[in-house]
Amino acid sequence: MTRVLSIFLIFGVLIISTLNVHTAVANDTEHLSALSFDESLSAYQYPYEVSRYRFSSQGESLEMAYMYLAPKTLAVGSVMLLHGKNFNGAYWKETANMLHEMGFGVVIPDQIGFGKSSKPIDYQYSFEALAQNTKGLLEHLHIDSVHVIGHSMGGMLAARFALLYPNLTQKVTLLNPLGLENYLRYVEYKDIDFFYQRELTLTADRVRNYQKTYYYDGEWNEEFEALAAPLLGWVNGPDWNKLAKVSARVYDMIFTGPVVEEFKYFEMPANLIIGTRDRTGPGRHWKRVGVDYELGRYDQLGIAIKKHSPNVNVIELGDYGHAPQIENFEVFRNALQSIL
Repeated sequence: MTRVLSIFLIFGVLIISTLNVHTAVANDTEHLSALSFDESLSAYQYPYEVSRYRFSSQGESLEMAYMYLAPKTLAVGSVMLLHGKNFNGAYWKETANMLHEMGFGVVIPDQIGFGKSSKPIDYQYSFEALAQNTKGLLEHLHIDSVHVIGHSMGGMLAARFALLYPNLTQKVTLLNPLGLENYLRYVEYKDIDFFYQRELTLTADRVRNYQKTYYYDGEWNEEFEALAAPLLGWVNGPDWNKLAKVSARVYDMIFTGPVVEEFKYFEMPANLIIGTRDRTGPGRHWKRVGVDYELGRYDQLGIAIKKHSPNVNVIELGDYGHAPQIENFEVFRNALQSIL
């Protein structure tokens, strides 16, 4: 009996350790579906010390949470990692470790509306506004140039940042970014309230099923579950109504802030890393009448980018989905090191 109890307790500790969650657990049988986080993820532990950059934007007093690993040698420079819509800065841990071991400084912000940062409801969320906020963070840290790496929605932000602030951007690398297609060419425009109502129906199971299908080719494991934990906890948490409003405004930004046609104007080395199994296609369920274009064919988008933006270096990672840095870090690391 004692041996069985010990094994049971160890298993419970392993689950908590995997999630990196600082939260009281009612008993060792608590399932991840019962996770609950407030809007600031105050009970969710990040891998490094979290600092706050305080500033004013659009008449709001805001705080941008960020992690910063100082460079081991100033000659190497700094890299900034920009997260996707369904993530926060914490999921960059393995990439940040690699970069820091190479000597780079690493800046990992949570954008306004995400992670541990402020989440104003009436804010005009745009890639231009987020880029300006991020520029302010770099100035706050006295960093005058960075290699910008953005994943998913963060790829759209990285592209806009590089276009707005070429003097600050040494290189730009987009990892399975959204926005490799101008979505409103193919889909109907939807009001913010449309996305708000959709977000209110979101459940933990729907989050899992979406990520399982589009990110991981039908696979799911403890690591993927742990990385989804912040979003799962929000959906189950007390502030989801407010967070759903913020999420709706972010969706509007993704549809109304296209940047792909401007890739040809990059003034710095630009790279695109694509897991070609990715099929992420926002708006595919409300395409315009008569449109038979298939959204989200990342196995074809690299070729399309090379045609209209030959200045972009395209690296294709076969048989990986929307988050290759999570699916197979070694494959992603090899691609990134070839760029670095």
